[in-house]
Amino acid sequence: MTGPGPAQSVVLARSDGSAPGRASLPRRLGALVYEALLLAAMALCAGFALLPLASPTHAAALTIPPLFVRTMLFCALAAAAAFYYAWFWAEGRRTLPQKTWRLRLVTDDGSNLPRTVALVRYVAGWIGPALALAAYAALRGTGAARWAASLLLFNYAWALVDPDRQFLHDRLAGTRVVDDAPARTR
Repeated sequence: MTGPGPAQSVVLARSDGSAPGRASLPRRLGALVYEALLLAAMALCAGFALLPLASPTHAAALTIPPLFVRTMLFCALAAAAAFYYAWFWAEGRRTLPQKTWRLRLVTDDGSNLPRTVALVRYVAGWIGPALALAAYAALRGTGAARWAASLLLFNYAWALVDPDRQFLHDRLAGTRVVDDAPARTR
């Protein structure tokens, strides 16, 4: 075997032996925008692939599917995203934006994430959207329902009050995003 197995833990270090430092907030947000673009592309492709299941073939015009079908499509897209992120965040793998921005996701002790922790991080990432949906449902009859969308950013705004500038889902999952760039020498 050339590397550690899934059950083994590896503490990451740079080539000079130093521990990687926390990635800056602007770099993490830049990678987040890139992740959102890739996730939107994946959702469009998956939605297009699932379109024959959601749209009746005998309809002459494009129709909105029933609520149950839309809910099932959303669940399928959320499950595909969960699989994608749990796979790429676990065991030292990285998504394309993480490679591009030279970021790595590790546990608080600096080791690679097991799949369960990666999945916990993904689920915790839904706290902001869940709060936004709940607030919208509660405020729907009032004129303030439009403000519910601001809760979508709750997980990321958490970094403004967190002492370590961590996002909420990183704090809850016990993970952190570190700089994967080689150490600079002067």
